[in-house]
This record gives sequence, C-alpha cells and structure tokens, in this order.
Amino acid sequence: MNNYYKRLRELREDHDLTQKQVADFLDMKQPQYCRYERGLRDIPTDMLIRLARLYQTSTDYILELTDDV
Repeated sequence: MNNYYKRLRELREDHDLTQKQVADFLDMKQPQYCRYERGLRDIPTDMLIRLARLYQTSTDYILELTDDV
C-alpha cells in the first residue's frame, strides 16, 4: 500500500498551510482534500501535478518514489 498521503500531510504542514487553504488552491472542498491526506481516496493525476507545483517538488517525491525533494 502506498503511503503517499502521509507525505502530503507533511508537505502541507511544512508549508504552514491548512487543509482548507490547499483545498481552495485545488478548487475543491476541504473534506474531499482531507480524504486524500487520510488515504481514503486516490489523488487524480491532475491534482497530483498541481500539488507538486504548489510545494515546488516532484510528483515522484509526493508518491514516495524518491526522497529527493
């Protein structure tokens, strides 16, 4: 099982953002974004790319395919 959702939370907290702020950036409601962080829903590719841009990192880092930020 992929645990990328933990990395999503860590990135958000490292950037001092709330779930609501990230959800607003992604143009969705906070409960929907919360499901991504909790691992209850897979993140669509387009949202993954937007998150990588927000955090200025790679999608591979978010997906835990690398530890290189």
